[in-house]
Amino acid sequence: MPTKSNELHMRTLSELARGLAAGDFSSRELTEALLARIESHGSTLNAFITLTAETALAQADDADKQRAAGDAGPLNGLPIVHKDLFCTKGILTTCGSRILENFVSPYDATVVERISSAGAVLLGKTNMDEFAMGSSTETSYFGPAKNPWDTKLSPGGSSGGSAASVAARIVPAATGTDTGGSIRQPAALTGITGIKPTYGRVSRYGMVAFASSLDQAGVFTRSAEDAAMLLGVMAGLDPHDSTSVDEPVPDYVGGLAKPVKGLKIGVVRQHFDEGLDEQCGEAVKDALKALEGEGAELIEIDLPNIDLSVPVYYVVAPAECSSNLSRFDGVRYGHRADEPEDLLDLYCRTRGEGFGEEVKRRIMTGTYVLSAGYYDAYYLKAQKVRQLISHDFMRAFETVDVIAGPTAPTAAFAIGEKTDDPVTMYLNDIYTIGANLAGLPGISIPCGRPDGLPAGLQLLGPHFSEMAILACAHQYQQITHWHQACPEDFR
Repeated sequence: MPTKSNELHMRTLSELARGLAAGDFSSRELTEALLARIESHGSTLNAFITLTAETALAQADDADKQRAAGDAGPLNGLPIVHKDLFCTKGILTTCGSRILENFVSPYDATVVERISSAGAVLLGKTNMDEFAMGSSTETSYFGPAKNPWDTKLSPGGSSGGSAASVAARIVPAATGTDTGGSIRQPAALTGITGIKPTYGRVSRYGMVAFASSLDQAGVFTRSAEDAAMLLGVMAGLDPHDSTSVDEPVPDYVGGLAKPVKGLKIGVVRQHFDEGLDEQCGEAVKDALKALEGEGAELIEIDLPNIDLSVPVYYVVAPAECSSNLSRFDGVRYGHRADEPEDLLDLYCRTRGEGFGEEVKRRIMTGTYVLSAGYYDAYYLKAQKVRQLISHDFMRAFETVDVIAGPTAPTAAFAIGEKTDDPVTMYLNDIYTIGANLAGLPGISIPCGRPDGLPAGLQLLGPHFSEMAILACAHQYQQITHWHQACPEDFR
């Protein structure tokens, strides 16, 4: 019997792929069902900036024709949404900012192109913190996204719209970017799976830059299996991106069956301090015990410089943002101030009108630490400490295979709760920033629901060990049910 359209949203990406292959439903039927969910729930969550319904239906019809002709790609007919930081040809790419409110990209980002070439159907572009600067999606020019577990709460950020749309079963998968935790933190706060690959594993071409040495593209899904499917399509060398690494792409899905027996898991002592919510900490400890019960070995480790990751990040990232965002000046594209008196007036008013407060704060901080007389005292010193943090990880991986701990210090917090205190907001990424500074792959998976809200378990690995952390995450999801939970109002 054909599957009813009102059941399709509850299936994972992998389950949808199998259903399409079996002919249980068409890509058109699936796309129409999810577009209907966007229409019903999209405004509730404010998860989308742009919808692409006509494009999606046309792509779905093409996917059905390709499947009928025996020419189906690995993502044939499967719906996806992109964080509005990825350039999409002929479609708005706003980065959640007024300064790019009307910008239509003339080309596709490599991530977009590869996913599209694999046959995926684009449903829209998701809400995000302005230029990915934030941990709650509250800096978006288009208003904050909302958490489907409780719409008074934040879904995290900066990729909050992508996370909320997957958690609410509006879409089965979404792309995101992670500069200091912007995939893993919202994945934890919304109870889904989010992976940040090794720096250079996935092309950054066409991904609007925030901090070039930290930014990395990744995905949100409902399971590690789904994340493996997408990463296999996205990963690989790109001649358009000089930071892309020529490293063979393994069969991530094929490696999921590897058991955790004998796996050495490092547990970071510094991650279980007074800053961690007690219930979140207990959920993570229970998850580690479950992995130990499957034969993994838990080993306490020290990362002596990890507590310096937040101050290091908030020197390095603003410095790079100051440089990258200098291109938004009103001359070639984006917002332009009306009737400027001269070039200086054009620059000042365009940027003053176009950027939000958090972006201005980071630009000014970054410009300051790069200025004459302060470069050595701040930026150069931060880069030296960054190397110490990286070396701490490398030493740890000499004795353990993966590192595990909490993804975020608390469960989801109220919208508006931290907006007046930037430092408190910054500390929400305290457990995730280290991986970006060291360029390591990381994944967050749901591991409990203290007080009814999701908590996340973070797994980190050495460079290009995505296979290992995906397999560990998958094995955990075979013995637990947290990743299957759906917010009651979105079932």
